[in-house]
Amino acid sequence: MFFFSSSMCVDMASANLLLSENQFLCSVCLDVFTDPVTTPCGHNFCKKCINDYWNTNNQNMCPLCKKVFFSRPELLVNTFMSEMVSQFRQSTQQKASSSSSEQQESRPGEVPCDVCTGTKLKALKSCLVCLASYCETHLEPHLTMSGLKRHQLMDPVENLEDRMCLKHDKPLELFCRTDQTCVCMLCTVLDHKMHNVVPLKQECEGKKVELQKTEAETQEMIQKRRLKIQEVQHNVKLSEEDADREKAEGVQVFTGLKESVERKLNELITTIEEKQRSTKKQAEDAIREMEQEISDLMKRSTEVEKLSLSEDHLHLLQSVQSLNIHHPPPTKDWSQVSVPPASHEGTVRRAVSQLEETLSNMMKTLVEVKMKTLVEVKIKKLVPETELKRVQKFAVDVTLDPETAHHYLILSDDRKQVKPAQVEQPRLPDNPQRFSLCPCVLGTQKFSSEKLYYEVQVKQKSEWFLGVARESVNRKRLFTLSPQNGYWSIGLGNGNEYEANAGPPVVLSLKTRPQKVGVFVDYEEGLVSFYDVGAAALIYSFTGCSFKEKLLPFFCPGLNYHGGINSAPLIISPVGVN
Repeated sequence: MFFFSSSMCVDMASANLLLSENQFLCSVCLDVFTDPVTTPCGHNFCKKCINDYWNTNNQNMCPLCKKVFFSRPELLVNTFMSEMVSQFRQSTQQKASSSSSEQQESRPGEVPCDVCTGTKLKALKSCLVCLASYCETHLEPHLTMSGLKRHQLMDPVENLEDRMCLKHDKPLELFCRTDQTCVCMLCTVLDHKMHNVVPLKQECEGKKVELQKTEAETQEMIQKRRLKIQEVQHNVKLSEEDADREKAEGVQVFTGLKESVERKLNELITTIEEKQRSTKKQAEDAIREMEQEISDLMKRSTEVEKLSLSEDHLHLLQSVQSLNIHHPPPTKDWSQVSVPPASHEGTVRRAVSQLEETLSNMMKTLVEVKMKTLVEVKIKKLVPETELKRVQKFAVDVTLDPETAHHYLILSDDRKQVKPAQVEQPRLPDNPQRFSLCPCVLGTQKFSSEKLYYEVQVKQKSEWFLGVARESVNRKRLFTLSPQNGYWSIGLGNGNEYEANAGPPVVLSLKTRPQKVGVFVDYEEGLVSFYDVGAAALIYSFTGCSFKEKLLPFFCPGLNYHGGINSAPLIISPVGVN
């Protein structure tokens, strides 16, 4: 059933109006006449356009009918045509004013319409020929009028005058490779004659190729610096560990030294004090014994003196006999007794000598421990496993999903291996999940908002790709591996080059051929990293990724070429098992 709507009526009415609008277009600039003039052959042009045309040609010829005038005609402004053009412009402005209330007003930061008077409406397109931007109303002639339809439109931009040749007031639509500058058509026949000039589009395509190459080189430089940062960070960490170890050893050694010195000092003081105490005791014992003898002698002396003063002869004689004065009480011959001062000579020297021996033994032990530590540090520097061990903590069990496998792939019964076949496998149901044109397969597990890690054996393969993919990737058409298409992967291509499929690819310079590759994803941080498990080294990282849906492990074992080349499987390996 055919429906005839009111909008169709409007379109038919506007078509009648367009027939008259075409009459007000200059065939040179394809815009509404400005100071219209009429040539002797009856054709109308802008006064400036026809004069410029004649100035750039060797003969005075009509641009439309090609009639040649032997002398340049004197052209006067066609007043009738000028009035018609003025009325046409007023009609257009009135039409624009009546519809301006329905259109969006230009806001700061948006490109305004160059034709609108008063309130400027938001421009929808810019014309590279007219060098003006138009709102919806003023853009209509460019969409409907045959002459203006040929103009090149683009999304609205400001400063369109920068796209005009300052010398010839013509659009810059060519590129001079000789002078490396944008030029207009007149430039090619005047200032840039005999130069290598190509269209802007052609030059842009070449520049885009160069930019892609530059981007790839930049990405490679970024990756090298990321690896260098990791190396520096690893060395800083080793340095911190060395510093902590040295401080601990220093505290241990000097604490031992301090304790040894204090112990030897205490032993020295104890020895001296014990010797002094022994001398003092010997002296005190001798003094005590001599004092006792002195006391006994003083008592005898008192008795003798008292008796010698006695007048009682009988008592004196009897007492002398009892005192036995000819036989004094037994006493010690102290002339042979000596208590010399204690000598401590050599005590300090012997203590220091013993301390030196202790320190020597401690230094010998320290050197042996230090040499062992240095060997361990060197081994650690050669095998920087810290970062790899950190991500291996997030290992997950990954299996292959047969519902997604291309019909040229063979999966193992445990769904841990996939290899390419030389002949097509029995036709499988063509479900929406299955890859139809590319030899790929996805993992069964889906991940989001978490960290995950798994390892895949790639040895004996000449072609492979690994990574993760968005759940919504189109599996029924050919595609390029890139984040823009929902794939974050690295691999080994036919050119025997390792590359990160960053769009454009980034060639990877690896010191060794990975035998096993680790894949780590931090969903929240937007990070996908690949590791050479054998070398415990980072291969490449996609950073700043924006994941908005679930991710699945992605595998592409490549093709099985004639002679069984690349027939080895990709094997999902248990993490931590060599």
